[in-house]
Amino acid sequence: MKLIDKLAAWQDTRFPWLLMAFAGAFLVVLAHSFFQVYVYMPPCEQCVYIRFAFLCMTAGGLLVAISPKNVALKVIGYILSFWGAIQGIMYSVKLAKIHEAVHGDDPFGVQGCSTEPHYPFGLPLEKWAPDWFMPTGDCGYDNPMVPDGVTLSSMQQFFVDLYAEGWYLIPSKHFMSMADCTLIGFGLTFIILLGMVASWLVVKFKK
Repeated sequence: MKLIDKLAAWQDTRFPWLLMAFAGAFLVVLAHSFFQVYVYMPPCEQCVYIRFAFLCMTAGGLLVAISPKNVALKVIGYILSFWGAIQGIMYSVKLAKIHEAVHGDDPFGVQGCSTEPHYPFGLPLEKWAPDWFMPTGDCGYDNPMVPDGVTLSSMQQFFVDLYAEGWYLIPSKHFMSMADCTLIGFGLTFIILLGMVASWLVVKFKK
């Protein structure tokens, strides 16, 4: 029970919630500002959905961080965070399947990729922030698409060449695609959230 008590006390602090919020926001900014804008990797439909899922977890974390011991804020924060993690897992799995189909020459496996996104609750994010949430790339093809006439700096050219065959955690080895990495990230977040909420409920009901 000591581990449960410690985990319950930990989730009553701001640290885990701010950490999750920071990680989610950082990954979205990195995807847009660095990979999309600087390295010219256009996001696909599933990619912008993954961004939305990360931002849902960010919103949940920030909400709870306002007052970690406030039950109402915590319940809403958990719901947002869990929903974001679950949606992120689903988007990542779909993108991973498309990526595998594209690189395995299976045209029938490329499904669920459009340039007209449909966000949950009818949110028109692609209209509110098109540069962030409008898909302009093809699913499974996450390599740089440098526009004609653009002159790259030496550093930009380095990264364009590095990711010329697609986004991988270790590009030279084609190890871990973007979908694989986000799936692991969402999965780990889900497991941690599950442990946090379970410990919180156990301690709360024990009292």
